[in-house]
Amino acid sequence: MPELVLVLKKDDIEKMVASVAHRISSDYKDRELVLIGVLKGAFVFLSDLARHLTIPVKIDFVNASSYGSDTTSSGEIHLSREIDIDVKDKDVLIVEDIVDTGLTLTYLIDYLKSLNPRSVKVCALIDKHERRKTKCNLDYSCHEVDKGFLVGYGLDYSEDYRHLPDIYHLKL
Repeated sequence: MPELVLVLKKDDIEKMVASVAHRISSDYKDRELVLIGVLKGAFVFLSDLARHLTIPVKIDFVNASSYGSDTTSSGEIHLSREIDIDVKDKDVLIVEDIVDTGLTLTYLIDYLKSLNPRSVKVCALIDKHERRKTKCNLDYSCHEVDKGFLVGYGLDYSEDYRHLPDIYHLKL
């Protein structure tokens, strides 16, 4: 049976999300911002983030993955859902649950830049450095961790644990 070790409590997550939302609202005041959530993991974070923003935004989603049902990235990115919103000449903010290897994020940045937005920036709930394979710049980050496989608050292991309100280190 897997063991769950608490990393972040729900109340702490909410404070972090509110803080980063305040920064984003300030940075994008009087600009047209499009949030692009990365399914499935970022849906909880994006939902909370959007409600804390004090600026109007448009929201869309992409579905990109490199994990499947494993705890390590395959390194092969699969984009199974592209965005529907026209982002040409708009500011785009990618909203990720966790940045681990950086491969998915790099792929998504390149994909979105090909659509000619004014800017592409990144907001991640968790910035994890353990298996980083490519340099990637996170413009906004709520929490940094060095290592561990995390679940809860949208993060999953083989589609389990997304529903948990806190974030845990999953020890298999």
